[in-house]
Amino acid sequence: MAIKLAERYRTEYVPEVAREFINSNDFKVDDIVAIALAHFNRIEEKTKTANRILICDTDVITTQIYCRHYLNVVPDVLYELEQKVNYSRYFLLDIDVPWVEDGLRDLGHRREFMMNTFRDELIQRGIGFVPVKGDYARREQIISSEIARMLL
Repeated sequence: MAIKLAERYRTEYVPEVAREFINSNDFKVDDIVAIALAHFNRIEEKTKTANRILICDTDVITTQIYCRHYLNVVPDVLYELEQKVNYSRYFLLDIDVPWVEDGLRDLGHRREFMMNTFRDELIQRGIGFVPVKGDYARREQIISSEIARMLL
């Protein structure tokens, strides 16, 4: 979706950088820190060439959630990086589409729990978000409508 939206708005996007670093859920805290730093650096880099808007596939809050889930710890640097990036809008994608096994995803049986975790983390931080539900076309429509409003 991030790629498609970036193409639509002729801008840059930041992918889920973790996929460039790991290919399984067997990782260590140092791996998580490297991922978070690389993601932050990518945002900084792409912000310079973005056309009015930068589409980010994920954020450091997500990295914190998975680090806590898999390693039972969140390094302080992840909270420090969270304070350095301010997103204009968060989109929280619902679990109402089929779960797709891709070799890295392994929590298909805990989708509702994880969805609630993501939502709760945003709420605890006072971060508003746009809920995104429906098939892929409907999801794209919801996000595109919100982006269009932001770009007015």
